[in-house]
Amino acid sequence: MADWITAAEAADRLGIKQASLYAYVSRGVLSRRREADGRASMFDASEVEALARKGRPRRTASTAELVFESALTEITASTQRYRGHDATDLALRSRFEDVAMLLWTGSLPEAAGLPDGKAPAAGAPAFLSGGGWQATAEALAAGRAAQAALPPGTLPLERLQVIVPALAATDQFRLHLDLPAVVAAGQALVAGMVDALPEAGSSAEPKAGAEPASASQAAGVAARLAPKLCTGPVPGGLVRVLNAALVLVADHELAASTLAARVAASMRADPYAVVATGLGAMGGALHGGAALGAELMLGSASSSADAPRVVGDLLRRGEKLPGFGHFVYKDGDPRANLLLRLVGELAPDSPQLAIASAVTDEARRRALPEPNIEFALAVLTQVAGMTRGAGEAIFATGRTAGWIAHALEEYERNIPIRPRSVYTGLRASPA
Repeated sequence: MADWITAAEAADRLGIKQASLYAYVSRGVLSRRREADGRASMFDASEVEALARKGRPRRTASTAELVFESALTEITASTQRYRGHDATDLALRSRFEDVAMLLWTGSLPEAAGLPDGKAPAAGAPAFLSGGGWQATAEALAAGRAAQAALPPGTLPLERLQVIVPALAATDQFRLHLDLPAVVAAGQALVAGMVDALPEAGSSAEPKAGAEPASASQAAGVAARLAPKLCTGPVPGGLVRVLNAALVLVADHELAASTLAARVAASMRADPYAVVATGLGAMGGALHGGAALGAELMLGSASSSADAPRVVGDLLRRGEKLPGFGHFVYKDGDPRANLLLRLVGELAPDSPQLAIASAVTDEARRRALPEPNIEFALAVLTQVAGMTRGAGEAIFATGRTAGWIAHALEEYERNIPIRPRSVYTGLRASPA
């Protein structure tokens, strides 16, 4: 039987900082287990001893690692788990609101059925019936007015980047950082982000008396987001698939936007500022913004016969296929696999789905990486007839739950994140 030692003992034996131990775990160099209380990490003494004899593993020049302990999301080769719950299973059976509460509080609320746009049965927990998942009238007015000033054609993500600070300005209690206050702010923030968006294809200027009806407010987040993104009537069954997409993107460990959000939270930034930081970081083409690139790629094909041309044109320009390949999932993104299956069940005869399938087949024929979640989001938006940039908006709305969950961990940890750099510039000339 293996002997297990504490992180402090392992770090001392290797002559490194404890943070480096977790870098070794993430790279598969060391294994660890958690004690029964779920807090303390223990390391295999024989592995530590072997590594000490062998010497420290070299760090590749292409990556820089900053490692934190977190109880939120565990990524495996085949899936991810939110606090021990398989995320793909949650996407099939739980509302997005349930999963957000799981990430924020550690408890999964009682199941009340998947979202269908209708209010849950009487007696369901308050947040399942829309209670708490509402922004104030003042916040909605500020958010709508702020985004209404943007020019026509502004992408949904760009509108959200304006809406969030406007919502914050109306919340005088946003700097209360205890758990109940942050959860309440998170619920209102997500609701405000969705409800302040204009409906796709409509004027960004809210109409007089455009306050959502109580029935609409009682609906879940997915049901409220769908008409904001669909340029026509919401297809039957879409809300269920959209809910699954929100769950699948709710968190993914320390992705770039989450790291940025976590650093902000470590400096006691309020939840709105944390989310605004995440929104800024996710807009890059290598993160959530890849969904827009994938949308444009799919939109450039008029039929499945165009797939070889579309893929070939990108490769000839020396570009990567947007929405293909993943830093973690080398053999295929399980989130993408599930979402693409659900989209296929939603509209099996869709011409847009046929185009997406042909592009994927062409990529595989050329031995390119497998599609990731951003590609799956793009396929969903094309099949459902959503507005341009809708994939980014879905990603941002879902990931807000994760950003706030990581902020809560940082508020509890209460230690500023202050990385140091290694100076490589000019040195002062000798006197």
